[in-house]
Amino acid sequence: MRIALAGFMHESNTFSEVPTTLQQFRDASLKYGPDLIPVWKDAHHEMGGFIQGAKDNGFEAVPILMGQATPSGPVTEETYEKIAGDLLDGLRQAGPLDGLLLALHGAMVCDAHPDADGETMQRLRVELGPDFPVILTLDLHTNVSPRMVGNATATITYRTYPHIKQRDRGLEAAVLIAQTVRGDVHPVQALRKPPLLLHIVQQYTGAGAMAEIVAEVERLANSPGILSASFAPGYIYADVAEMGPTAIVVADGDRDRAEAEAQRLADFVWERREALNATLPDPETAVREAAAHPTRPVSLMDCGDNIGGGSPGDSTILLSEILKQGVPDCLIVLYDPEAVRACAGAGVLNTVKLDVGGKTDSRHGEPVSIQGRVRMIADGKYIEPEPRHGGRRFHNTGLTAVVETPEGHLIVLNSLREAPMSLQQILSLGIRPETRQIIVVKGATAPRAAYDPVSAKVIPVDTPGASAAGPESFTYYNRPKPLYPLDPVD
Repeated sequence: MRIALAGFMHESNTFSEVPTTLQQFRDASLKYGPDLIPVWKDAHHEMGGFIQGAKDNGFEAVPILMGQATPSGPVTEETYEKIAGDLLDGLRQAGPLDGLLLALHGAMVCDAHPDADGETMQRLRVELGPDFPVILTLDLHTNVSPRMVGNATATITYRTYPHIKQRDRGLEAAVLIAQTVRGDVHPVQALRKPPLLLHIVQQYTGAGAMAEIVAEVERLANSPGILSASFAPGYIYADVAEMGPTAIVVADGDRDRAEAEAQRLADFVWERREALNATLPDPETAVREAAAHPTRPVSLMDCGDNIGGGSPGDSTILLSEILKQGVPDCLIVLYDPEAVRACAGAGVLNTVKLDVGGKTDSRHGEPVSIQGRVRMIADGKYIEPEPRHGGRRFHNTGLTAVVETPEGHLIVLNSLREAPMSLQQILSLGIRPETRQIIVVKGATAPRAAYDPVSAKVIPVDTPGASAAGPESFTYYNRPKPLYPLDPVD
């Protein structure tokens, strides 16, 4: 067996004003052919699972491409056409193939294609033919469309949030493609979309209603006659017709069983709809609570500036509140290439006066004036060896500066946007989290895999921005209706 491996992944926030270009894929990771193997083979990512799965299941892996960019605004049409075209060309040039293992995000939006992942699947199906086996993996925050599932042989989504078991899903997909090509199984699948939206912090799978849902998914996935089961909470930051959660069940040759189990799983989720909503403290309340906490550090999740949800990473809302309340010894990471250049020009140990953050738009606060000593200039590269959300091993925040202020604050300034999924982002700079009173984390739930173990307390904060925590913060024009809790649902 010769099985192609490919990935084209982006989570596109339609409320962001920053378009996603080809350079952003190159800055994060865009590798072709055999060059993708050393980058991804040891990663806690489905692509790493694909690669390992080839060895485990006795098939030849034929790497095509793997492209991934940090979440931001919609992908430009030029960028989409370039990478999608390279994917198709790579498959044409790969020689005889028996199947395809494909990693898409499921929430990619392109200027010309609101359902960009569905468009990709449709193009692949036209190219490969109606019976060619394609096993598709999707992120948990996927807005699944009928075109995605309808053009895949089987579809598997992540199970945990934070996404710490992506490699397992890749291994699962590799087993399934091998069984399918050999004719040992005959996948048929069904999807259901319960009419609700899930608050981002209640999507945490470590406790509460989502933990119950994951347990039910795993029970179902291990049932006789079922090849795979998934529940994806969806992605509320993309105003598209497919927005919302999805239950997917893959059965072995029994379509009626797949349909019935998908409906039952959707009903199981619907029954827990009240527990899937939340109310968060505002910035003033959250900072006051963190400052009064007897042990340190307290991590404040800046939900409205969640880089992993497509926000810019330069919100000053919480920094301004910390300065207003006079809390010392805090750590704040900001995306600000301009300020980094100023620090590099001043040099290590020298004093700088800077206006930091608040430069992308007015929704994420205004620039804040700081002064302090340039403590470090670093290249921004680090490696995460442990399973963390996103599964990546190699990270790069670009040229990075650390400024220490008279109040004891450490302001980390990055040149490239990087979601804070790895504690190595700060450990690699010689920063000890236990010395901080407050750590401002540019995320909602995903960074908890890294920050929970070192935090005395974690507080998600209702900050404004392109990734504000609740769906009530946004005006939607394209979403389906009704969706609880925004609409009454009978």
